[in-house]
Amino acid sequence: MIVTNINMLPPQSCDTFVVLPPHTSDNQVIFGKNSDRPRHEVQEVVHLAGGIRQGPLKCTYIKIEESCKPLNAVILSKPGWMWGAEMGANDKNVVIGNEAVWTKNDKGLGNAQEKRLLGMDLVRLGLERGNTAEEAIDIITSLLEKYGQGGPCSELDDNLFYHNSFLIADPTGAWVLETSGNLWAAEKVLSYRNISNGLTITTKIDKMSDGLKEKAMELGLWDGQGEFNFMKVFSSGGDLHRQLDGEALLRNGCKDSQFTINDMFYVLRHKKSRICRGCDDGFPTQGSQVSILTENGRSVHWFTATPDPSVSLFKPFVFTPNCETSCYTESLQEPKHESRLYKLHADHIIRGTKSQELIRQLQILEAESIQRVESTLRHYDAGENLNIDNLMEDYVMKEVKLYIVDTENE
Repeated sequence: MIVTNINMLPPQSCDTFVVLPPHTSDNQVIFGKNSDRPRHEVQEVVHLAGGIRQGPLKCTYIKIEESCKPLNAVILSKPGWMWGAEMGANDKNVVIGNEAVWTKNDKGLGNAQEKRLLGMDLVRLGLERGNTAEEAIDIITSLLEKYGQGGPCSELDDNLFYHNSFLIADPTGAWVLETSGNLWAAEKVLSYRNISNGLTITTKIDKMSDGLKEKAMELGLWDGQGEFNFMKVFSSGGDLHRQLDGEALLRNGCKDSQFTINDMFYVLRHKKSRICRGCDDGFPTQGSQVSILTENGRSVHWFTATPDPSVSLFKPFVFTPNCETSCYTESLQEPKHESRLYKLHADHIIRGTKSQELIRQLQILEAESIQRVESTLRHYDAGENLNIDNLMEDYVMKEVKLYIVDTENE
């Protein structure tokens, strides 16, 4: 997601997007995220059923108090070695993605080298405990203030540290939450929004940590004069070019107020802006998510579970009482937390000699899946008893079959 010491090089990767009505059809909220992580790392997609979990809760590095309320069911795209997640959704139609950010608050509670909660832990906790986007903000910020954030964000690089920003959405709207140590500010999204490894909240602050302005003055980051600007006070840099490119892609897609799932796929697959980063990059796009959130409760979440979305298949998932993902997207502990789907994709697409034809077949399969999901959900919402419990597993296995056929044709 980012780089080494929080005081040295600027962040390099990760982008999260949201588009709200009236820019979308059918009153949908459309969310998308690319998760760019170290090249060696594998990102798995898992479904966790929720319910009661006994505490205390061991997150990636520290133990915290467990929730006394039942946990939401979640689907997560997460590094195989980590407790937390880069992005995901819950069965209450909340989605969250996080970004690494670079800030001036680097001492005491702002020291990201101390092992506390990772930003990815906060993503998972917000999804497990939050029933709305705004409730997820309250949960994440209360945990941030109580436990702080920090610790190595790579399994193999102990010098990879950062603070975090979050884009949190539900069918009624979206929020950007940005942090610096245990301080934070949040902005309600009005139309469309993206975040890209740099603070973006300026003077429009709809929620903030108690005493934020006074603490900024105590840290010597603000003189108390003029309008308080969160980004100017706390930011130490970021990838402004990618932020602006992402904003331009959203603006262009929203021109006719008919922004669709295919438009979000296009944004996440955009190579020129480096929003999509190939597997030869030091921080490739290791996983991607697109979610269509609807107020009727029948949201659909699409995950690649493979790197580089430009050569990957987005596979659909819908929460049902008996929903499942696939054992092919779950991490195997050895070697290097690799999933079977990840290995097949690497062997046939990334290193394969006939990858262009395979990619074309994946594109055909993806287009078919969109049509199937749209048709299925229309019938499902009309009261017909259609089985969509294994929707993601079905498309994972169709993808796997393409790789097997490719092997047989060699």
